[in-house]
Amino acid sequence: MNKVKKIGVLTSGGDSPGMNAAIRAVVRSAIDFEMDIVGIRRGYNGLINGDAVALDSRSVSDIIQRGGTFLYTARCMEFMNPEGRQLGLEMAQKLGLDGLVVIGGDGSFRGAEKLSELGMPTVGIPGTIDNDIVCTEYSIGFDTACNIALEAVDRLRDTALSHEKCSLIEVMGRYAGHLALQVGVAAGATAVLVPEKASDIEKDICEKIREGRSSGKTHYIVIVAEGYKDKIDDIAKLIETQTDISTRVTVLGHIQRGGSPTVMDRVIAARMGYRAVDLLRKGIGNRIVAIKNNEVVDYNINEALCMKKSIDLELCEICKSIAK
Repeated sequence: MNKVKKIGVLTSGGDSPGMNAAIRAVVRSAIDFEMDIVGIRRGYNGLINGDAVALDSRSVSDIIQRGGTFLYTARCMEFMNPEGRQLGLEMAQKLGLDGLVVIGGDGSFRGAEKLSELGMPTVGIPGTIDNDIVCTEYSIGFDTACNIALEAVDRLRDTALSHEKCSLIEVMGRYAGHLALQVGVAAGATAVLVPEKASDIEKDICEKIREGRSSGKTHYIVIVAEGYKDKIDDIAKLIETQTDISTRVTVLGHIQRGGSPTVMDRVIAARMGYRAVDLLRKGIGNRIVAIKNNEVVDYNINEALCMKKSIDLELCEICKSIAK
């Protein structure tokens, strides 16, 4: 096995809290394994254009507590075609890289898969607040996003209570309901609407509001995943028409992607970052690092991208049972 002397690290796609912690773990693990490490800025765009900087232990000091990614991130349309990927490979070779760590989501991993096929060993680390990467039970940033959204919901509850209103709150998650479901249970929401599970607005929300009124309840919280089939404004109008309760919409948006990462996100970022570098130093590429039963594992990228992932159906039933 040829000794791996130099590796690169980049962040791609949407940012998530904990990416900086993962970069830090990659850099310091590489140094501990006596490898040189290069940070590639602005994702695959930076790889194609050679936007790279040598990193050392001090380069990643005091970033573990910061949200976002100090290497910046971007989406790269050029990398979706063979010519763009070839340019990326040639630049990686020009930089003297023996391997690459890619922190991001499914789209980023498809790029990593292609680079591995071209001969550049690449390892992916899941980083997205949506927690929708199919091969892992957990992705970096999810816990922080849940806590940020929950704090916002708790604040909105105060005004809903003061004005006797129904508050519809849209959280992120793309086409997955993991974030909405987690926040909904933690907030004690009246209902949670997710793309993966059909809901009846009349039965699941309006009837609950009427029942709540008869028992003295005066305010209601409904969490809606951004990928839900119906528009949140239309849902609000329907609830207000059917229940005659003032209903207001709040879209939390990108506030959920910022902020200092939680303990959970920092620790998992460290564990995943170390595993990624350990794989590369052994000459192993075309892998995605993942969490399964709280253990760090890794999968072949091709295999990982074909896996299936669903929301926690037990949590759905718990939410339905305890929401009154």
